[in-house]
Amino acid sequence: MALSPQWLDELRARVTLSGVISRTTRLTKAGHEFKACCPFHNEKSPSFTVNDQKGFYHCFGCGAHGDVIRWMTDQRGLSFMDAVKELASEAGLEVPAPDPRAAQAAEQRDGLHDVMKAAQDWFVAQLAGPEGDKARAYLATRGFDAHTVQRFGFGYAPEGRQALKAALKDLSEANLVEAGLRIAVEDKDPYDRFRGRLMLPIEDARGRVIAFGGRILDAAKTDAPKYLNSPDTPLFDKGRTLYNLHRAGPASRQTGRVVVVEGYMDVIALACAGIADAVAPLGTALTERQIELLWRLVETPVLCFDGDAAGQRAAMRAITRALPLLRPAHSLKIVRLPPGLDPDDLIKQQGVAAMEAQLANARSLVEVLWEHERDAAPLATPEDKAGLKARLLAHVETIADRDIQSLYRRELLERFSAFAFPRREGRDWRKPIAPARQGPRTHRAPPRDALSAAILTGLIRFPDQIHRHADVLGQANLPDPRFEVLLDAADFAAQLESGAMEPILAERGMATPTPEEYAAMRFGFLADAIPPEQARAELAQAIHLLVERPALEAALAAATKRFESDLSEGAYAEQQRLLKRKLEFDARLRQMASARAGAAQSSPAKPMAD
Repeated sequence: MALSPQWLDELRARVTLSGVISRTTRLTKAGHEFKACCPFHNEKSPSFTVNDQKGFYHCFGCGAHGDVIRWMTDQRGLSFMDAVKELASEAGLEVPAPDPRAAQAAEQRDGLHDVMKAAQDWFVAQLAGPEGDKARAYLATRGFDAHTVQRFGFGYAPEGRQALKAALKDLSEANLVEAGLRIAVEDKDPYDRFRGRLMLPIEDARGRVIAFGGRILDAAKTDAPKYLNSPDTPLFDKGRTLYNLHRAGPASRQTGRVVVVEGYMDVIALACAGIADAVAPLGTALTERQIELLWRLVETPVLCFDGDAAGQRAAMRAITRALPLLRPAHSLKIVRLPPGLDPDDLIKQQGVAAMEAQLANARSLVEVLWEHERDAAPLATPEDKAGLKARLLAHVETIADRDIQSLYRRELLERFSAFAFPRREGRDWRKPIAPARQGPRTHRAPPRDALSAAILTGLIRFPDQIHRHADVLGQANLPDPRFEVLLDAADFAAQLESGAMEPILAERGMATPTPEEYAAMRFGFLADAIPPEQARAELAQAIHLLVERPALEAALAAATKRFESDLSEGAYAEQQRLLKRKLEFDARLRQMASARAGAAQSSPAKPMAD
């Protein structure tokens, strides 16, 4: 079976080499590469490296070297076709059926490369000729010197519907049409696609011309698009291609960064300023495939958008495309340039240092997502705020990785709660409280009894119960300030996992119960063996006791004082009734406090008799 080089390149691009090798060989991250002890010979120190960006492995000890297919044949012992079929199945690629036409198609693509090379040479020649005056003048206004013009392959497509065809008369009409250079219309003669335009070649990862972009030079032609790209062809798929990738890839290995800008002129302007690690999509929003290509270079590409409304829309389109693809350590950063400026404008007005500063201060994906949705509509009513929360959670639901989805939900709901429901006394619950002048940096709460400490621990263990009991606890006037922190988080605590409140308390300089303190809390709802639903029910009973106790104690103290001054039968009866309730309360509390020992022996736990 004849497999085309293009198909094999696509297979290699869809499979992460380190992911395949790590199934049988333990890899350790080392900069942009992975290292391991070589699986092909015995060694004590690692000399085997895996480079996902370059797509190969290499051992400096024994010389083993190859790509992902070679790994499958040499390390797994598979035949070439069996290796290809297994990798294709993982990558979701269909192996081409044995068909002589496949070989013919491969030959045809090779022929199209020759067509594109001939067209590029002709465009370059036209730029240097008499008809290229206007194009050369435009390049001068952009500040592109002769080296830049030559490096990026600028050319010129002259006016005339048949100029290119006349120049490339030895090439077939069919190939010129299939390469996207000519347009064939039914019942009309074919004509040149690019006319009166500054031409720029679009190259693949191997530096071969696969398409063209053309900028119109006659401003009077308002009915024509300013920029015109080649259509999709057997060589060119705009959703799978990034302009300048073959130059930016090597540069990014030096900088550890790759910058995505809106257009190829922005790429060239950055290159002129010494920023060589920039790429651009080609007339479309950033696609999923392009994001994957970027992640093969760096884990967190920087997207740089113009500071206008269109740039903001482009940023959000990229974010919504990226959310379902997010995986550990792989994300995007966003730069939004000052209003009205593109990269070239910013560099010319403020210098390359200003551009580098913008890139260095790129914001996280989650921050830009939050700000966009927060500012998308007025938030004057509860319904408006509910709409904001719904939009945020709708974005979260698109994230496929469950760990990242959970973390995004927490982060966005924290921001939503802090924004939509201002904290008590104007404080932000996320800002640490300044410790006392003579106190330790991490301070503990004032002395507290076992019941309130156990309930605090129970709420940390079951944060979904904070919102359920927030109103009752809020009226209890509890002295421990950590309860206030938990209540401030009530709006989003239902979304948190067990233990997630601990770092929130830590951010405010508040400690959680130590293991020794926890072991001393003998309440059943803290036992590991008790079923979660039973624990939540017993926690609710404990909260009821906590809230009831101050009122009961206050009433008993008032009745006792009244009896001491009154000595009437009615005052005595009231004091005795409240005293009986207090004794019953204490008995219930002792029973609940002794339940943990029983829970540790059996599940579900049963309260022990007093």
